[in-house]
Amino acid sequence: MSKIRAVVIGAGAFGRNHVRIIRQLPGVELCGVVDVDFAKAQALAEQYALPAYVSVDNIVGGFDAAVIATPTSTHEEITTRLLTAGVDVFVEKPVASTSASGFRLARIAEEQARIFQVGHLERFNPAVTALERMITIPLFFEVHRLSVFTPRSLDIDVVLDLMIHDLDIVLHLTRQKPEEIRAAGISVLSGKVDIANVRLSFATGCVANLTASRVSTERIRKLRVFQPGEYISLDYQRQDAVRLAVHKNEQMSLPEIGFESLALQHGEPLQIELVAFFECVRTRSKPRVDGFQASEALALAEAIAVKIKEHTQIVAETVKHGRSSGV
Repeated sequence: MSKIRAVVIGAGAFGRNHVRIIRQLPGVELCGVVDVDFAKAQALAEQYALPAYVSVDNIVGGFDAAVIATPTSTHEEITTRLLTAGVDVFVEKPVASTSASGFRLARIAEEQARIFQVGHLERFNPAVTALERMITIPLFFEVHRLSVFTPRSLDIDVVLDLMIHDLDIVLHLTRQKPEEIRAAGISVLSGKVDIANVRLSFATGCVANLTASRVSTERIRKLRVFQPGEYISLDYQRQDAVRLAVHKNEQMSLPEIGFESLALQHGEPLQIELVAFFECVRTRSKPRVDGFQASEALALAEAIAVKIKEHTQIVAETVKHGRSSGV
């Protein structure tokens, strides 16, 4: 079986991790690193004895698949170009600058019969995989994703940077769109929203509370989901999930709580994700997170941004009125 020829486009932090892992994958030949900043591409390529390019146009011999780890604003142009050229594409999240662009890319991939996977990394977290097997009727989610501040991804707000992972997972587990969105957020250290809190209500009565911050003093990645008779607590960082369920004690005729850790096998989510992508390329099967699903999560993030803006305007008016009244 011939190897899949791949390139990594983008030599930043994400690109470096993709190169590191792809170099280790059997059945995949990494043909080079591409970046408009040629010095950056060259520096990364030299670490792995790879050729560096400033454009995919310069790659002699072609390639079968591309991993795009460039700024979000460039996703649509690069992805469109590759899909229409017959290349299978993995693009980091968010899929594009807007959900309209994301859906457009998903349709192009469909029309061109190309594999198009989006990097919603947490879907490949072993703890999330274990949780998926246990979901029955989700009724309530409590999600916290907090990070210390870094100068990375400041071209997007915290909802697109961090919370979008959890939005994707909630949509995936509920299999529906929310009927009501309430949200608030503020800017602290950047020109974008750095802290956000969101409440989603679904037609089934399910509610999801999500908090994301990139100005925290600690790193927290946790999700809890409550469903009839039990709840499951998941820690993305530790890659573990525990189930607490109510059982009836037949001898005492009283309920009691049973505790168990969900069975799972630890692994690096990015490696699992890339293995899955190249397997889809090889077998022509549908990715776990395709362009349509990623665009649905992005559309929800956009709706949340609107609600945050509305809340910000209300707060501004309240502060203004308070000052003018001498309060």
